[in-house]
Amino acid sequence: MESRTLRVDGAALHVGVTGDGPDVVVLSGGPGCVQYLERDDLAPREHRAWFPEPRGVGRSGGGPHTMEEAVADLEGIRAAAGVDRWIVLGHSWGADLAVRYAVEHPGSVTAVVGVAGRGPQLDRTWSEAYEAGKPSEPAVEIDWVPAVHAALSTSFTKWAHRPDLWRGLADCAVPMHFVAAGDDIRPSWPLAQLAALVPRGRFTTVPGVPHDFWFTHPGVWTEVVTDACLAAAGHGR
Repeated sequence: MESRTLRVDGAALHVGVTGDGPDVVVLSGGPGCVQYLERDDLAPREHRAWFPEPRGVGRSGGGPHTMEEAVADLEGIRAAAGVDRWIVLGHSWGADLAVRYAVEHPGSVTAVVGVAGRGPQLDRTWSEAYEAGKPSEPAVEIDWVPAVHAALSTSFTKWAHRPDLWRGLADCAVPMHFVAAGDDIRPSWPLAQLAALVPRGRFTTVPGVPHDFWFTHPGVWTEVVTDACLAAAGHGR
């Protein structure tokens, strides 16, 4: 894994890079978590994978920021890295950020692969199911920055309340594949709805794995994301 530091809007942002092939940027969850997917064995095979660490987190400079700024950081990283277009692969919060990035910068995105995201909703029944399932969820220790988490969470709520949110999604021609974890405590219906809404959407479920199956089932993770990225590039197996 190669480590790079790219300057974007006044901040030095850490980005890991590995592999060769079509470009894919890999977004970890949180919000406000360190880049926990930055491992060679978790990268989609047959691709060049980029692993940015969010502004104000871990090895990246800066501080609390909005979703708008997070999207701008991705565009800045893409330009600084000299990438024309890339697949955007996101896990959890990263999947939701990937969707917004694709809607706002469709010319930069070949496809979205969103794994175990929440979707742009604040449904009470979804939250109740999530809270009820917390005691049974496998524990995965991930470092995070509370101030960044709080700022991005507030910004996510504003995004979910935007009057043009669903119009933008329905008009976005970027292919989007939403992947649910079969044993996730988070209900998957928002992902199925997104797949049905976007013009080129797809929804699948990986049975028998929890939310953080990159940690509990790393081999399954790599197979799933590799196949999804190859299919997005028209080379599905």
